[in-house]
Amino acid sequence: MTELSAIAQRIVDRANDGEALEAYVARGTDTELRVYEGEIESLATATSAGVGIRILLAGDDGARAGFAWAGSLDQDAIDLALDNARENARFAAPDPFVALSEPDGVAAKEISLRAADFDDVSLDDKIAMTKELDRLTRSADLRIRQVDSADYGDSIVESAIASTNGVAVSSQRTNAFLSVSALAGSDDETQTGSGFSIGRRPQDLDLADASSQAVERSVRMLGAKKVPSMKTTVIFDPRVASTLLSVIAGALSGEAVVKGRSFFEGRLGEMVAGSDVSIIDDPTDLRAFSASRFDGEGLACRRNVLIENGRLTNFVYDTVSARRAGTVSTGSAVRGGYAGTPGAGCRAVVLSPGKHSSQEILSSVGDAFYVQSITGVHSGVSPVSGDFSVGAEGLLIRNGEFAEPVREVTVASTLQKMLLSMVAIGNDVTFLPGVACGQTLAISDFQLSGS
Repeated sequence: MTELSAIAQRIVDRANDGEALEAYVARGTDTELRVYEGEIESLATATSAGVGIRILLAGDDGARAGFAWAGSLDQDAIDLALDNARENARFAAPDPFVALSEPDGVAAKEISLRAADFDDVSLDDKIAMTKELDRLTRSADLRIRQVDSADYGDSIVESAIASTNGVAVSSQRTNAFLSVSALAGSDDETQTGSGFSIGRRPQDLDLADASSQAVERSVRMLGAKKVPSMKTTVIFDPRVASTLLSVIAGALSGEAVVKGRSFFEGRLGEMVAGSDVSIIDDPTDLRAFSASRFDGEGLACRRNVLIENGRLTNFVYDTVSARRAGTVSTGSAVRGGYAGTPGAGCRAVVLSPGKHSSQEILSSVGDAFYVQSITGVHSGVSPVSGDFSVGAEGLLIRNGEFAEPVREVTVASTLQKMLLSMVAIGNDVTFLPGVACGQTLAISDFQLSGS
């Protein structure tokens, strides 16, 4: 039993008669480092720990749930959080669907998310890596005027969950990343591009790749202008495709569906995408940045097929949303940490890879608009109605090749239409930070609004 598991179990052992109790305990150490003009601009290493406690009091009209948290593992702080959770439960309204998770017999996949040699890289080595990333990017192209910042970050996170229902699990994971933002210039024009590399440990990070991404994405946008409005096929690069899939993933949450906040509501079993489109949430895939053995309620994470060959087959559920929908949890509870309660959500969404490379897709579309970044996602994309209208920049594609760069335009469609209009899906599946992978996607019938 780990130290955190022991703490969680001691809290659970203090449950009173008639109480259902869950304890979530977490501890993490984060390092953040920024280099500017070859020198350290900021450096911080911090450790945080805390506990979140849920208490349910059963009643004729449903359970009353109380929650409280403490940002410390000191006994006095835990005692206060426990008292507050009990007090909050006393005054809560009963809810017939609220319940703690029950072990469901699904075994957790044996994946190791903590790199054994994570600590072999010293802080001095991390600083040297970040400075080298800054240097590489500055010297890569004469048009790079400045490196806005070069950043390094890593984390070691451990957690444990225990409950009066018999849940008792723990997990550990490590992550590391490098990122850089480059400014390319010509005359009085400046364009920005970013690059990054992620891994389970610092040794996995690729400085050259992160640097080349930033340089390429900034330099190729020099001379960008508006273009006339048109109807066109749009090609999303993997980063933008990841953002698109993240929005779709949010609409595939059973919690969003039962609350009427998803454009997929009432469409289970229908064809919602092209027959070559399958969307899977698989947190057990070790390559996923947010992979996990257990969900936020202590159930084993598992592979969930949500759209199969175009047909909507399932949503992801935690315990409460599953009870509301009259089904069972899919092991898909997510929580932001010890200060929050769980809800249903995806962790590692993958769109089934196609047969063609990104270059083959570019060559096949003829004329199109290649989107390398978008803005206004939170205000311009609705997972409820499916409306999609965002600012975009990228490059025109003419005769299957990159042509002039474009900025300050808007691309618009609907998520429903986009799922049905994917004319090419890349085989370049790229695991990125966040809940969704990226890959090159070509989608027809977009409205591009420009000058």
